[in-house]
Amino acid sequence: MTHPLNLLSSLDGRYADSTAPLSGHFSEFAFLRDRVRVELDFLAALSKIGLIRPLTSSESAQIESIKSNFTIADAESIQAHERKTRHDVKAIEYFLQDKLQDSSLKDLLPWIHFGLTSEDVNNIAQVIALRDSRDNVLLPTLNGLITSLVEFAKQNRALPMLARTHGQFAVPTTLGKEFAIYIARLKTARDEISAHRFEAKLTGAVGNLNALQASMPQVDWLTFGKEFIASYDLVSNPITTQILPYDNWIRYFDALRLTNSILIDFSQDVWRYISDGILKQAVVQGEVGSSTMPQKVNPIDFENAEGNLGVANALFTHYAQKLTVSRLQRDLSDSTVRRTFGTALGHTLVAWLNLQRGMKRIAADEVKIKAELNAHWEVIAEYSPSNFGRAVLFYLMPTSSTSNIRVAFGGMTPPAPLSP
Repeated sequence: MTHPLNLLSSLDGRYADSTAPLSGHFSEFAFLRDRVRVELDFLAALSKIGLIRPLTSSESAQIESIKSNFTIADAESIQAHERKTRHDVKAIEYFLQDKLQDSSLKDLLPWIHFGLTSEDVNNIAQVIALRDSRDNVLLPTLNGLITSLVEFAKQNRALPMLARTHGQFAVPTTLGKEFAIYIARLKTARDEISAHRFEAKLTGAVGNLNALQASMPQVDWLTFGKEFIASYDLVSNPITTQILPYDNWIRYFDALRLTNSILIDFSQDVWRYISDGILKQAVVQGEVGSSTMPQKVNPIDFENAEGNLGVANALFTHYAQKLTVSRLQRDLSDSTVRRTFGTALGHTLVAWLNLQRGMKRIAADEVKIKAELNAHWEVIAEYSPSNFGRAVLFYLMPTSSTSNIRVAFGGMTPPAPLSP
């Protein structure tokens, strides 16, 4: 096996621990495994509609065993076939013929891949990976990140700080409220990601079910395809070329891209708050912030996240540009692009995990924040009777030595005053 230090992609090398949960969905092994599953499910479905003979309970168990016990040796066998055929799906068909050759299912070998085009198998397998990776990996991670922001916002909901507009000091806000804005944006994006229903197709070589309809016209193949796809909890798209129009998948990627753009905005704001001393970072024993300036604690988690989010969004943007276009009834240029889905999601996952890590290491520097407030009384010049009672109200509270600013929003009860 290739040593991790020799791997080309940082996702499989440097970030392998972070991205490991995605490999179960987007590795070459996973893609082979899922296509074997679809081919065998299709064979079983033909039996259920009476097109081929009924399967015995032991034969059904054998099919389930091949699916659930798919091994590296099985994957390597498929790859050996592909080196001869130069066709990945045909190699899977030959593998299954080998697997069933000496069983009671031998008489059904001609029905493997009956009437299908490769894309009928590929698109179902890939969209299963997109759906399951969302449910099992991405959404739990995003929910964890949102939770970390919620906890921080609650801790600092009543901590006044100077806002900045155009980079200049502006009327006060609270640190918790600024984080709450990102929470609201992320929850909306999260809900869109979670609610997305994925499409798949089973429509043949040019989208017209030609082979299936010509060979077995007595079967309602449109209904069969809809029910077969629904068995995976997917939505059937019956109006296609040889390939599924990827508009539905692009909408999912666009939701991820928007989420990442929100988090780029968040990363840059946190970076600035750290730079300005509004936030301080925990010092971890043994960690060094710089090779030549070891006293520094750099915001590397937020910087790393920003970079990975940018890489992911570049790929998501390319998907929107490329996968919505295919020459006539199909060209193959989409195939290699679709094999990068795990890469885009991998960089997304690395970024989200880094942001979670970063959130554990920041805290408000209340001394710095209070000093900045007291140094810039000029910001209260924004007040006028005409805007009294609007979103931000100022209360000046004289004390023996200084004054303090309290902030209230939308008529809410103001928080307790700061101590001098």
